[in-house]
Amino acid sequence: MTRRRGFTRQQIIAGFFAFIGLLIIVSYASRLGAPEPVFTRLLFGIGGPVLEVPTALTMFIIGMVYLVAGGLGLFRTEGRTASWPLWFSGVLLFPAILIAAAAGKQTNALTMISETLRLGTPLALGALAGIYCERSGVINIAIEGMMLLGAAFGFAAFVLTNNIWLGVLFAVIVGGLAALLHGWLSISLRTDQIISGTVINILAIGLTGYLRRGYLVETLGGRTTLPTVTDLPLIGPIFAWFTEHTPLLGNILFNNKPIFYTMILLVIGTHIVLFSTRWGLRLRAVGENPRAADTLGINVYRTRYMNVVIGGMIAGLAGAWFSLETVGTFDDGMTAGKGFIALAAMIFGKWTPFGAFGGAMLFGFAEALSTRFQILGVQVGGSPLPVQFLQILPYVTTMVVLAGLIGRATPPAASGQPYTK
Repeated sequence: MTRRRGFTRQQIIAGFFAFIGLLIIVSYASRLGAPEPVFTRLLFGIGGPVLEVPTALTMFIIGMVYLVAGGLGLFRTEGRTASWPLWFSGVLLFPAILIAAAAGKQTNALTMISETLRLGTPLALGALAGIYCERSGVINIAIEGMMLLGAAFGFAAFVLTNNIWLGVLFAVIVGGLAALLHGWLSISLRTDQIISGTVINILAIGLTGYLRRGYLVETLGGRTTLPTVTDLPLIGPIFAWFTEHTPLLGNILFNNKPIFYTMILLVIGTHIVLFSTRWGLRLRAVGENPRAADTLGINVYRTRYMNVVIGGMIAGLAGAWFSLETVGTFDDGMTAGKGFIALAAMIFGKWTPFGAFGGAMLFGFAEALSTRFQILGVQVGGSPLPVQFLQILPYVTTMVVLAGLIGRATPPAASGQPYTK
């Protein structure tokens, strides 16, 4: 009996863009001949250039691009002729939403890009933590708990020592210790890795809640956060020069805080380590076929332990982003499920650093967009969108992406399988 062939990932994405394109064309076609067309003004920083575009005409053209790209993706299943238009459509989605949301108004596109990168930082770090773990064969759903522990204990260390850099270091160490516990349970004791991760998540909620109520509530931690790189003594003047002479790129890339730049370096470094070093080759071998790797003399247990701890330390750094780089304090459950969204970004990126970074930025854009919608007062049917709907937008995006847009996701072959020598 011949097995029926399902839709490919490319066809699912192409169908999505074709549907969105048709919807945009139908919505804006009747507005093309309006006697007084509506314009959208896109600002690029304070004092920067201003791009004023006719809303209906621009959206209609974007709709046509989506329809053509979707058609090519549906009926041409091979070659770059179909894939590149879909990638272009994905990038075009960002300005399309901004133009439609700010119809008749103005919005700062530069701020939107900067917020996307900033809000995507902990998600990218969490996704990298998951890559190190799952590429070595250990499922880690405890990234959320490791983030929370890093945020709480990093802030506690800052309060105790009055040194915010020691706070960041302690957050990284605590994340690594939590990962060591996960490794001991899942690698040495061969506990079910999902159960092990769930235990750490529950432990993190209780432990950080007790730490906050028992010790942190009465402290005067203030709202001190990590300085921007332009305020640092050695490299600050260099970044300040770039910000002054290239204001467009400067406000996006050269006016951020240290953990953001660490995330960029970790994404690039992880890609190099995974695919261009002996360490990465052994790591991937252990995650795909630990028996064969063991036969070749690779210590499976040590490799898994080391990479799980590295992943935990990166997750602890992501936790420090919440309490020490962004807020300047600690609140119960302040990670708000970002660890699970980071896992979705990792799956979206097919367990690759740059793919996970792209997924993290997608979810970061969804979160930044929810805030932008509130500022612009976006309405549906004459009524403003409920705040509750806007707050769940990043989580809805996560479900939509995992449910259909990424197609079939295949993890490393030995991921989640305990190894017995």
